[in-house]
Amino acid sequence: MIIRISLLLILTSLPVFLSAELLSWLTVHGLPKALITLGTTMLLTAFGMLIIAGLLGVFKSMVRSALDYFSVEQRVKRRLWFALAKQEQIERLFFFKRVQIKYVNELNRKRLLKRNNRKHVRLLSASIGKDLLSIKTKLPETIYLQLQKDNVRYRNQLDVEALLKLQQKISNIV
Repeated sequence: MIIRISLLLILTSLPVFLSAELLSWLTVHGLPKALITLGTTMLLTAFGMLIIAGLLGVFKSMVRSALDYFSVEQRVKRRLWFALAKQEQIERLFFFKRVQIKYVNELNRKRLLKRNNRKHVRLLSASIGKDLLSIKTKLPETIYLQLQKDNVRYRNQLDVEALLKLQQKISNIV
């Protein structure tokens, strides 16, 4: 409604300005000045009304938005969204914690397995060393030294299969 009135004022001010111009050509002295003042006042009033209507519309929209934001329905929705987001965050955290625990457990398992393998290799090598010492007198010196070097080399390489074959070879010699 206010916009229609403003547009009507703007449209009626145009003929007032034209009539003022026409009267100034006809050399009528007082009337053109009064018509220009009237037309200017009409234009300023129309633009003022449009500005005030726009500001009122913006204010009204802001009030509606604020009331809508603080309404019970919106608060419940925000709380629900917060709870859902928190639940998703906890699920992601649980997933990544589970992955991290699996990773750490796997690393620990591999570390323990490696340590256990080293321990068994040392024990097997020590057993082979004892066997070699027990048959040292029965073997030529070069074969004994070669078997001892093989024992040390296989122990350093952590080669269980080669140590077992070496132990088998020593037991066959006896």
